[in-house]
Order: sequence, then structure tokens, then C-alpha cells
Amino acid sequence: MLIHPWDAPHDDTEWQTWLAAHDFGQLAVNGPPGEPPLVQPLHFAYDPDRREAVTHLARPNPLWPALEAEPRVLLSVVDDYVFVPGPWQAAPGTPPEHGVPTSFYAAVQLSCTAHVVDDPAEKAALLNRQVGHFQPDGGSARATPGEAPYGRLLSGIRVLRLEVTDVRAKFKYAGKRSEEVRRHMVTALMSRNAPRDTAAREHLIRRGA
Repeated sequence: MLIHPWDAPHDDTEWQTWLAAHDFGQLAVNGPPGEPPLVQPLHFAYDPDRREAVTHLARPNPLWPALEAEPRVLLSVVDDYVFVPGPWQAAPGTPPEHGVPTSFYAAVQLSCTAHVVDDPAEKAALLNRQVGHFQPDGGSARATPGEAPYGRLLSGIRVLRLEVTDVRAKFKYAGKRSEEVRRHMVTALMSRNAPRDTAAREHLIRRGA
């Protein structure tokens, strides 16, 4: 992922705050020799203090042999993306039709070392952590090996502890455009009001429009 200086996060807090609210991504794993990578959409819970993400997959998932052969993986999260029509990017004093169409988006890529967890007690603890992230108010029984309702289901899944080794983040929101053009984009996004336009507008404002 190309990251220009004007698209880089201001600090770690920026991407960590964004990632805390964007917990669905795609896990990319090296495929067998001569085959394309394997990509699995999934929910995950990221813990910035532990520098790891936790998720789980069904035992029949085809990713397991690939993960065991090569545990270095990439967890990719992309959201708040919109298409930007060319006229929106035209510099003041130039014909609108000379503006260049582009995309706005936020993206975080976590390079990780995957650790497969099969021990029932450890699986249960990690699953409870993941569920706690998505259901902080509770509402579901805790997973406990050998106990209803989830104990008997533990054997059907494997848990992944994704140890984060590197982070690349990007907030592509007209960082190199003039303040006047950026303010125009804020107004244009408000007027269009298509899906994700509100989130994109908030990024523009937050990053200096």
C-alpha cells in the first residue's frame, strides 16, 4: 500500500481509534506454491496493549494448512471509502472538467504472526475476550470447556491469536489539496449524502479541512 506523507496518520492514536470502531477485515494468508493467496473475511478484536488481534474460524476452514505452513499473515481493514468526482478536485480558477477523479478511504494493515490455539481452556478464554469486545453489555453465556451451552462446540473451531509485528495505516482524504478545495469537498459530500459520505466528510474536517 502506497502511503504518501500527506496520507499518513498523524500518530498511532489516530489509526488505533479508527480501528477500534472497525473490527471486520480480511485475513490474507499465503496460498500453496503456484496458487493465489487465501483471503478470509472475519470479525476480530484488536487489543492495542497486547498488540494482538483475536479471531476464530471453523475447523474445516481451508486456511489452516496454509497458516501452519506460513504463519506470517496480513489483516487488512478498509472503510469510509467514497468516489470523488473530478470536478470536486479542480483547483480554483481552472475548468471543473480538468479535475481528477479519485477515491477517499481509510485503511489499516496489520502484519502479524499467527498463533493457532487448540487448547480448550485457552480457546474459551480468547473467545470470551472476543465476545466481550462485541457484546460489552453481556447477554451471552461464557464459553467454558465441558459446560453447556458452548463447551461441546469448542472442538468445532480453532482460535487465532494474531501477534502484530508491523502496522501500515493510511487516511486518503485530499491531504495535498488546498484548504479551499478541501472545504469545497466537505460541502459537496454533505450535499451528495451518499453511503459513507458522512464518514469521509468527518475525516476531511478532522484532518484539517
